[in-house]
Amino acid sequence: MPEIRALIFDMDGVIIDSNPLHRIAWSEYMRRHGIEMTEAMQQRMYGKRNDEIVRDFFGDRAGVQLSDAEVFAHGAAKEALYREMMGPRIEESLVPGIRDFLARHRNRDLAVATNAEPANVDFVLDQSGLRPFFRVIVNGHQVTHPKPHPEVYLRAAQGLQAPPENCIVFEDSYTGVASGLAAGMRVVGVETTHCDLPGVSLAIRDFNDPALDAWLLTPLENRPR
Repeated sequence: MPEIRALIFDMDGVIIDSNPLHRIAWSEYMRRHGIEMTEAMQQRMYGKRNDEIVRDFFGDRAGVQLSDAEVFAHGAAKEALYREMMGPRIEESLVPGIRDFLARHRNRDLAVATNAEPANVDFVLDQSGLRPFFRVIVNGHQVTHPKPHPEVYLRAAQGLQAPPENCIVFEDSYTGVASGLAAGMRVVGVETTHCDLPGVSLAIRDFNDPALDAWLLTPLENRPR
């Protein structure tokens, strides 16, 4: 498959099916601050960077706008709660088939490109033992513009020295799919979070889906965008 130069993976919802636990952690954290989460708030959380989520969830309370330091502190505290909850269950939370898929493709250029905070990226990749598979890792604090802006995927491709048109992105959120498409890459949708991801070239339930390897083996000119 010489036309595929790189495979680039989002983390939450693609490498690890973490969004159910993120929902619980956000609900618990916001409850501690007197705010009850709604389903609409939970849906807005998917694929976003923490500074955007915190400003959205806390809003402009009592006429006092959160400072950057306060936004960072809220995000860090919530993610510490998430890691505490995820610790005992990280292996069982990996998206089915991801470890074997990475092992089969370990001779390719592989990267992680995520809006997640550095501490969460380190936690997931180190605790799962998946870090050695990836040549490049880009987290949400290394970019100026988070997804749906294409910066995080373009930076990952640059690190791998791969043209965007020769990169395949794996995403689970609307925001992430938009980011990959804006970067000029083909996107495989992983249906852990949403089952309708407009714009993806292929949708899979997980990395055990036989359609994935068959699609990757299809000549570029016959593979739909």
